[in-house]
Amino acid sequence: MSEAPEIIKDLVEKFERNLKSYKSPSYNEAQVRQEFINPFFKALGWDVDNEIGAAPQYRDVIFEDSIKVSGGTRAPDYCFTMSGRRMFFVEAKKPSVNIETAISPSYQLRRYAWSAKLPLSILTDFEELAVYESRTRPKKNERASTGRILLIKYTEYIDRWEEIYNIFSKEAVLKGSFDKYAESTRKKRGTSSVDDEFLHEIEEWRELLARNIALRNKEINIDELNFAVQQIIDRIVFLRMCEDRGIEKYEQLRDLLTDENIYHNFCKLCQKADEKYNSGLFHFKEEKGRNSHPDRLTLDLQVDDGVLKTIIKSLYYPNSPYEFSVLSADILGNVYEQFLGKVIRLTKGHQAKVEEKPEVKKAGGVYYTPHFIVEYIVENTVGKLCKGKTPNKVSEIKILDPACGSGSFLLGAYDYLLKWHVEYYLKKDLKRLSDKIYEGKNGQYQLTIQEKKRILLNNIYGVDIDPQAVEVTKLSLLLKVLEGENKDALEAQQKLFQERALPDLENNIKCGNSLIGPDIYNSDLELNNGDITRINPFDWNEEFSEIMTEGGFDAVIGNPPYIRIQAMKNWAPREVEFYKNKYISASKGNYDIYIVFVEKGLELLNEKGLLGFILPHKFFNAKYGNSLRNLIAEGKYLDTIIHFGHEQVFDNATTYTCLLFLSKMENIKFNFVKVDDLDKWALSGECIKGKILLNEVNNDEWNFIVGEGAELFKKMYKIPDKLKDITNRIFQGIRTSADKIYIVDKLEQKDNLVKIYSKQKDAEYWLESDLFHPLVKGRDSKRFNMNFTNRIILFPYAEQDDGNMGLIPVSTIKELYPLTYTYLKENKLDLEGRERGRMKGKKWYAYIYPKALDLMHLPKIFTPDIAAKASFSLDREGKAFFTSGYGVLVKPKYSREYILGLLNSKLIDWFEHKRATTFRGGYFSYESRFISDLPIVTIDSSNPDEVAIHDKIVSLVEQMIQLNKNLSNTNIPSDINIIQRQIDATDKQIDNLVYELYGLTDDEIRIVEDSLKD
Repeated sequence: MSEAPEIIKDLVEKFERNLKSYKSPSYNEAQVRQEFINPFFKALGWDVDNEIGAAPQYRDVIFEDSIKVSGGTRAPDYCFTMSGRRMFFVEAKKPSVNIETAISPSYQLRRYAWSAKLPLSILTDFEELAVYESRTRPKKNERASTGRILLIKYTEYIDRWEEIYNIFSKEAVLKGSFDKYAESTRKKRGTSSVDDEFLHEIEEWRELLARNIALRNKEINIDELNFAVQQIIDRIVFLRMCEDRGIEKYEQLRDLLTDENIYHNFCKLCQKADEKYNSGLFHFKEEKGRNSHPDRLTLDLQVDDGVLKTIIKSLYYPNSPYEFSVLSADILGNVYEQFLGKVIRLTKGHQAKVEEKPEVKKAGGVYYTPHFIVEYIVENTVGKLCKGKTPNKVSEIKILDPACGSGSFLLGAYDYLLKWHVEYYLKKDLKRLSDKIYEGKNGQYQLTIQEKKRILLNNIYGVDIDPQAVEVTKLSLLLKVLEGENKDALEAQQKLFQERALPDLENNIKCGNSLIGPDIYNSDLELNNGDITRINPFDWNEEFSEIMTEGGFDAVIGNPPYIRIQAMKNWAPREVEFYKNKYISASKGNYDIYIVFVEKGLELLNEKGLLGFILPHKFFNAKYGNSLRNLIAEGKYLDTIIHFGHEQVFDNATTYTCLLFLSKMENIKFNFVKVDDLDKWALSGECIKGKILLNEVNNDEWNFIVGEGAELFKKMYKIPDKLKDITNRIFQGIRTSADKIYIVDKLEQKDNLVKIYSKQKDAEYWLESDLFHPLVKGRDSKRFNMNFTNRIILFPYAEQDDGNMGLIPVSTIKELYPLTYTYLKENKLDLEGRERGRMKGKKWYAYIYPKALDLMHLPKIFTPDIAAKASFSLDREGKAFFTSGYGVLVKPKYSREYILGLLNSKLIDWFEHKRATTFRGGYFSYESRFISDLPIVTIDSSNPDEVAIHDKIVSLVEQMIQLNKNLSNTNIPSDINIIQRQIDATDKQIDNLVYELYGLTDDEIRIVEDSLKD
């Protein structure tokens, strides 16, 4: 919208006309909101007054319940949302406040927005509209201009309307313009997200508490110490969040600092909370009807006042930037997910030390699932199960996360159920539902706390092997129960229902090993007490007896751990052996633990149950995924796959994932969705999708194609001859495990000596040249051109009498190649130390994996293992050795040049891209498992047309090889342009011949050409 609408012109003219009265102190914030700010945002397309009657959680604009505490508000005035997701806050002030210079309003807004992890928000009194970037931790005394990226006067609204509209209108948010603008304002330096900061905060608390408790309580053991520290932190976080939400007296924690014996008084506060909340978080005494064991440890601990002073002071002004009233459960979950990646250890001297868990270290960190992924999985599992049901029927739905971590998926499922119930009840006679729903402030309806407790206890279940994770999940769910509540409403409902505020989740969220049950005791494994404690076997039939007796869970959702079994063997060898014998998916190969969770998830579902996981899609093509693919295919369990290709879902981690939805109800077809742009899919659902028959799915590699090109892919796939059929071997490069020693730079050649530079020794040597060969790496291979550099590789092998390569005896090297022998001796300790000393002995100087050594010297086609496009080159003389990439030995009856032409053609590369693993940055895998199945048209020698095409391709490939050599040998810009034009023209000729050879139609050619455009 380029021109300001009439309403904006009228508002500006009205404000100008009565400016003096509007700026008087008597003209208040409520008036400016009603007269100016509300109409302003209506003009931007927002349904400010909810005229369409959307359910509370789906309103465009939510007017926050402003909780007055110590003279300040605890929530922003407006929250603008899209499909229930917060987009930006607007904080309103009366025009008499000078928002351009006043420090307090800007700090207040930035504190809200930063705590809610929103990139932008607005401060306005209509006289001015200030836009703030809120990724930087706010500080109390910063100038009002800090973080401000736009300041627009009311006199500029008409002229700058297009600019305002293109950022903050509802249309702009829908189209992604708001997100793009927000990203463009990101400062690369000095920014820090609220979850990163709060994580750093509570990690410091853990260090302080662990060291002090270990020091003052000498009898405490490791498990007790971890439990105590976690409980104290959780209780502090819970009570502090309740303060900002108006449920607990504001500053009650800070009031503890006025007396001595702070921890003793803190424990009294927790005991009081036990009477109020009934939560396992505050459970200190035996109670009738409760199965859970009370906490008999933490009340008797000794904790120094100084430690608690440091922690509690960090939660209040002026030390705290956090606004806990807007700190979402999702943000808190992310913080705790990272927090749980470390554990406290005790040294021999009984000193506490915090270390990263081995499984987290091997996995490269903790992967917290973004909220939009959680929502999507929940909607397509829990949402499907709720469709068409009544609350009574919905109460029968049992939802499980078998590796619940900090509880993000259970929180998402619970949130969905709360919203579903509100929507359902709003369509009914509300007078008869007073025990279930009531009208809160600003006309927003919410469920009674009794109803929220009922839903939580009936529907939500979780298991995790980590006891701390179990406690965090409980904490997250309990905070969700209290969301939207305040002290008065809570007390009124407690009197009405004669119950304490929170449920006991002991029977819902449990600690144990989801994958290992009591049958491990009957196995041949010899287990000691340490093994049993670590493994923590979990009996599903005992712990959830009613659910399992009824057939199992209705939905299994989550983000199972991703850990390769080779890594697990280092700290969990007993479990690895058990999985291998227990689970079909783990019976072969070096699998990843997530595939075992899929099999277990299916086992835990009832006959109509649904599974929804986010997990790597590597098992689609990996050998270790064969058994799981077979299990899923035979059961016809596939329901939907959302394939993200190389798009990255997790922050700060490169993991190639998909959403896998399985159904125990047998289907005929399943949905396959390919996402090429994650942001667009998340915002508008943009994707390529289609249905695939399940009888076409088996345990072969899964390469699903939908949309335009699917039929062409099938046509290509049916071509009988594959690359593996016309080759003698497709082989990997040399694996030395000491590349810095064996791979060196060639500096100079003199007779039979070569001067080299060794990175390992950072030194130059003269060595005998006979044991060295030119080395190419993946990046040295371009289309039709192998680029040799100064890299060479030390190759201590020679052909034996049987024709195979064998290690040259050390005595021979010492006699014939003394200089090289001396160089190897200098590196002997490092060579022997490879893979924990595996190479100690007579063969200390050998490659650790001596594979394909006898193939290196043969003529071959070469390809990098990862490339943006086909980059096959030809090594005619067999002089190129390589460590990364693959060599292709074409059978003598076929022309290497012809095969090279096909492999580098657009058509074959299009086919490769459709089925190969994708990597971020637009790269694809050219590993043997993908290229071996590339369809190759073999020539019928009796067909003159095919022979003519074959010969023409061979001729053009010869030209391409020469042209690329010419290009490499010139630096003159005009010559480069001429040669490049020749290459492009020749390339096009080859592509056209390949299209003809493979029988493509004009439409099919267009599909290939369009998909491979830069």
